[in-house]
Amino acid sequence: MRRSPWLWCAGIAAYVFLYAPLVLVVVYSFNDSRLNAQWVGFTFAWYGKLFQNEQMLLAARNSLLIALAVSVVSTALGTMAGFSLHRHRPRLLPALVLATIAIPEILMAVSLLIFFVLLNITLGMVSIVLAHITFCVGFVALVVRARLAGMDESLTEAACDLGATPAQAFRWVTLPLIMPGIVAGALMAFTLSLDDFVITFFTAGVGSSTLPLQIYTMVKIAVTPEVNAISTLLMLLTLTLILIATRLSPSVLRTDTSR
Repeated sequence: MRRSPWLWCAGIAAYVFLYAPLVLVVVYSFNDSRLNAQWVGFTFAWYGKLFQNEQMLLAARNSLLIALAVSVVSTALGTMAGFSLHRHRPRLLPALVLATIAIPEILMAVSLLIFFVLLNITLGMVSIVLAHITFCVGFVALVVRARLAGMDESLTEAACDLGATPAQAFRWVTLPLIMPGIVAGALMAFTLSLDDFVITFFTAGVGSSTLPLQIYTMVKIAVTPEVNAISTLLMLLTLTLILIATRLSPSVLRTDTSR
């Protein structure tokens, strides 16, 4: 079927609108000028200054540690929640899972801050991790539930008919089949935690700065190429995770079930 030239033009215009700002961020991270007003020349100096910035390196380390912890815990809890939503269909659990996704982020941030204050939890790395787990679990649960919805339940029933216990059927049949969904949920949780700003801003304490908070502090003065450099590296990390997720086929993730 021959597509209309107007359709092609509209598609190209939409992609330019979406990705042109990202390209500009990457290009101006190599600009040999402290201001982004105009292009002066090509340089790698801003990346060198970035890796010498102790505050930025500390914020990057905090963000990565938080994102890793959040992805592990929220993937485990989200997988159990998604399995329960699909298999047992409890009445209250869907509302609890969807609430963390549907609630406005600013409302959740204020609620979590009040909650931590009432429990006398010191704001810091622990409070950020707990806050991020709260909203990441729902996303993982929905991804895992969608994967379970597309799974053939007769495979699990056949395993039980052949003498497998429910735990063995889940370990050797269900888990390998839903592993792509679990990996996708883990990558989503990692990305959401890594670039979250609003909730982190309300639940972070002294000395627990993350990359979004550090970038916000820097752009209040001016958007320097150093900010563009760290944004480019974050973009590269995100694209790498997306590439890994697309390369991981079910045959790679599937556990050997011949035992």
